[in-house]
Amino acid sequence: MIWANRADQAQQALENLYWNPGISMYDIEVPCPNGVCNTIFHYWWMAHAADALVDGLNRTGDRGYSERLVQLHTGVRAKNGGSYPNLLYDDMEWMGISWLRAYESTGNAVFKETVLELWEDIKTGWNPAMGGGIAWHKEQLGYKNTPANGPAIILAARLARQLGDPDDLVWAEKIYVWLKNNLVDPETGFVWDGMNRNGDGEIDKDWKFTYCQGVFIGAAVELYRVTGDLSYLHDASRTAKAAIAELTDPVTGLLPDEEDGDGGLFKGIFVRYLAELVAEKPDEKEAIETLRINAVSMWDRGRGEGNVLFSTDWSSKPSPDKVTLSAQLSGIFLLERMAVIEKGHKIAESMIG
Repeated sequence: MIWANRADQAQQALENLYWNPGISMYDIEVPCPNGVCNTIFHYWWMAHAADALVDGLNRTGDRGYSERLVQLHTGVRAKNGGSYPNLLYDDMEWMGISWLRAYESTGNAVFKETVLELWEDIKTGWNPAMGGGIAWHKEQLGYKNTPANGPAIILAARLARQLGDPDDLVWAEKIYVWLKNNLVDPETGFVWDGMNRNGDGEIDKDWKFTYCQGVFIGAAVELYRVTGDLSYLHDASRTAKAAIAELTDPVTGLLPDEEDGDGGLFKGIFVRYLAELVAEKPDEKEAIETLRINAVSMWDRGRGEGNVLFSTDWSSKPSPDKVTLSAQLSGIFLLERMAVIEKGHKIAESMIG
């Protein structure tokens, strides 16, 4: 399997080049001799690193991924002061999503306890400013954005589906209604970033990120999975089409370079949840083609010389001076999603290479 082999290589690079046993977490960039790069605790990057490990575990069944998940869980808790909650609601949501997936895949009850601890804290972010929605930050409760609400819906819907508490579905639907009514363009389905960032009630319509499209698509897909309501799939498909039209290069079909730092994760989030749409609607040919084009370009042109490290620009090689963990994780997400599509025979053999 072509893409599974490539995903293995990228996962091995993550293990060999980024894992730091001294802190039981990943270095935030390479090269990083003796961990000198770790001046900032990128909490939410570690959530996505856990997601990448779950991807590898689900695809291969390799116990090494399970063991690394336990170590990473311990490392993050220690670095975060002995517990998981923090000031940023979106960061906690990503942690909840990743450890819920880890619990589903391993049965480790410690992961479930972490998810429930986080979820109780996340729900305190809902407040009446701007008509509802979950705040982005505990010290900026009036700022509401897609990054703090889309992942909350994904988490709540998955909790409802996996653990069966009907209140979680109520939360998922309530947050979804607020997000769709406030931050989704009613004419196109394109998702805006946030509102009231400066306390003026304005919507940041000029901030056009793959991240926001991805989490809304994921939210709609997860609500479809738990309710069976096809209107959610329609919403997801509409946003996917709008995102592809607005954000991909009209000639190459490539997603934009959103730079490193946090932006290095944005495309990875988009391709993950675009692939979740494909999993439910395998006739989404434009979405499949977008995934394929970007995966082929990333592997052929966006990969390092002599290694499996990825650029933030999937059409050019990464700098030898620095490859951030965020960019590497996005590359892994794309390869893992392609491996799933490949295994499911949802694209023709002629499209795989």
